[in-house]
Amino acid sequence: MTNERNKKILLELVKQPENSRCADCGAPEPDWASYKIGVFVCLNCSGIHRSLSSRVKSIRLDNWEDDLVEFMKSTGNENARAVYEKAVPPYYYRPLENDCNVLRDQWIRAKYQRMEFNGETKYPPLAYTTGFHEGILWKKGKDNMQFQKRKFVLSEREFTLSYYNKEDESKGPKAVISIKDLNATFQPQKIGHSHGLQITYQDENKSRNLYVYHESSEEIVIWYNSIRAARYAYLKTAYPTGSDEDLVPMITRNYLKEGYMEKTGPLDAEELGVIFIGTESNGYSVKECVPKHARGNKWKCGIMVETPERQFVFMCEQEREQKQWLNVLRKVLSRPMSPQDYSAQAHTRHKR
Repeated sequence: MTNERNKKILLELVKQPENSRCADCGAPEPDWASYKIGVFVCLNCSGIHRSLSSRVKSIRLDNWEDDLVEFMKSTGNENARAVYEKAVPPYYYRPLENDCNVLRDQWIRAKYQRMEFNGETKYPPLAYTTGFHEGILWKKGKDNMQFQKRKFVLSEREFTLSYYNKEDESKGPKAVISIKDLNATFQPQKIGHSHGLQITYQDENKSRNLYVYHESSEEIVIWYNSIRAARYAYLKTAYPTGSDEDLVPMITRNYLKEGYMEKTGPLDAEELGVIFIGTESNGYSVKECVPKHARGNKWKCGIMVETPERQFVFMCEQEREQKQWLNVLRKVLSRPMSPQDYSAQAHTRHKR
């Protein structure tokens, strides 16, 4: 009877708005709880807590003693956040339910094990708080496709990310990448490593990619958040009136969709590399099309993207791919444009 009563109390607690999502990744209807910390978590995050010896139990399947239930009642997700997330920097990435495991793992360890966000001064300071970070990453070679150790240097003051072909710095960096157009996203499956990070940037109006990883999960997430810190500092400079609500979503972005399409268009069309997509009210649209000259070609499922200046036609091999691209493009068209979007639009036009 006592166990049934306690189970009922816990099920009522987890229905409360502040407890109805996982304390760490936001997944709905968490079924587990850490009775050491006092938070309700999802199955995936519970496994990470267990690896930290942070005692966890199933709300539905395990027996709960009265004192543990009282602790959960007096703590809960909201009170725990006030302690463990007191001083999370605005640029620090808070992982979501579907993010890769390394992000969720390091977020949980940073909060509860290393106590990075409880407001106390850390020494030595973490890389993403200093504005400068350097170290060795495994970088995928452009020609041989093999990963080799390369030195990387991130400078918030210069707004640059540099890397060297050899550890000897006397010959200078192989590349100096501006933070201005840089994006970073975890792509473990594409890169073939659980810590795989894809760094994308603009070079002469074309998108370039670096594929890197580090053996240490903590170090690769430090690199990721160091890049985000530098991007945040740049955005604060570029858009001084922008609020964190406006700027944080622009720091780094996960791709809505990535893949190959065949590009067609006017005979005098030049490769642009980047196409800005605004909203329908600003003269942008997307629709299915089948260009006459494409009939008989295996790439026959067309998409027309129309901007105020011109039209672009892309061809997909499969109808399924076409529908996926149309869905994500329409999602972009449906969101309102911010002042920063207008600046990006003007910058893209200027590059042409």
